[in-house]
Amino acid sequence: MTDPAARWHRLAGSAVLLDGFHALKHAVRFGAEVTVAVTTDRGAALALADELAPDVRPSLDALLTEIPEPVYASLVPRPHPTAVAALAVRPSRAANLERLARVPRTAPVVVLDQPRNLGNAGAVIRLAAGFGATGVVTTGTLDPWHPTVVRGGAGLHFATAVERLSVDELPPGPVFAFDAEGDDIRGVKLPDDAVLAFGSERSGLSAGLRARTDHLLRLPMRPQVSSYNLATSVGMTLYHWSAAGF
Repeated sequence: MTDPAARWHRLAGSAVLLDGFHALKHAVRFGAEVTVAVTTDRGAALALADELAPDVRPSLDALLTEIPEPVYASLVPRPHPTAVAALAVRPSRAANLERLARVPRTAPVVVLDQPRNLGNAGAVIRLAAGFGATGVVTTGTLDPWHPTVVRGGAGLHFATAVERLSVDELPPGPVFAFDAEGDDIRGVKLPDDAVLAFGSERSGLSAGLRARTDHLLRLPMRPQVSSYNLATSVGMTLYHWSAAGF
């Protein structure tokens, strides 16, 4: 049997880090190709699977290898409380682009325009997966597959299409962007093929994204409150979209 630590070191440079039990659970559930998975307590990890994810328990049983705690700590930047970690193959850019561009589309694409906070980006991906969004696109320099983003997204990158694109590469569909000067979202029905664009909390929408916008919207907010957290804004918007379907 191949030494899991040696295999880890060989693959880590090109693989997606799944940090913790829940990230591994979601990745397996949504079809990720997991190349190596380790834990300091195999029995505890499988007991957690029995309790929280019996649907993927057989897969985790086949994947997980127990290693000493010092070896585990040497493999990950920040040990997770569940003491589980894994590496997975990143979905191909071509496959994600095809998914994002496919028409007709039955769920919106979320665009984070030049985001800054890795944790917020992860939370948005988790929300998008939960609402069944087609995908999450980032513009700018932030890597949406950064380990901190994947950790914040609990491995749900594999449940939706996640890519970094330029504004010119955005998928087709009417662009609804959010700004304090926009129309109240409560008077608007968001179509399934909408591209929902959110600027950074600090600087708002970029000039390039604003130029691509078809509809400028705002979320209801009490006067003198500066802004919502980015993930909160995305969650409110996706709920507004989904509620129209009931």
